[in-house]
Amino acid sequence: MNTPHAPSRYHGLSISLHWLTLLLLVAVYALIELREMYPKGSETRELMKHWHFMLGLVVFALVLIRLPARALFRVPPITPAPPAWQEWLAKSMHLALYVFLVGMPLLGWIVLSAKGKPVPFFGLTLPPLVAPDKALAERLQDLHALIGTIGYWLIGLHAAAALFHHYVSRDDTLRRMTLRGSNAAVDERDRSA
Repeated sequence: MNTPHAPSRYHGLSISLHWLTLLLLVAVYALIELREMYPKGSETRELMKHWHFMLGLVVFALVLIRLPARALFRVPPITPAPPAWQEWLAKSMHLALYVFLVGMPLLGWIVLSAKGKPVPFFGLTLPPLVAPDKALAERLQDLHALIGTIGYWLIGLHAAAALFHHYVSRDDTLRRMTLRGSNAAVDERDRSA
């Protein structure tokens, strides 16, 4: 039986921020990958890069909301409880994801600053974080691309772990993070499996 001190689901704000972050990450990655379809310097390519920068900064802003929300709202326990090594692995993965979600937008902001380019944010131009430095910009842009590739793996492993918990371990890991209306469908599917 659940008590008010042991919620069975994440708080609605945490759930909403989680799925909104995922949607934004899909858009950020799609924009930077699909820009390759257009010639360098083309208006479409530049617009896609512009939106990549801005949506990346929105991800950063959401993380600044997610972190206090995570501290404020209790994390519901997984039922049935997984082994200690899985708990440790999950905490390590969440830490890596948060470092990624904070680090990538900041690194992108620093890259634009080092290139001497404006940092756009929905009609605003954010202040540079470093002085223009072409060599630094090139090194950090390579690092940004490398961490972006690592991000694919982090996100993929996170999703695979949730599916493993749901379909193999058959615990409530995934259900704790679903939107309210989708619980009935998830529960019905589980009963028919």
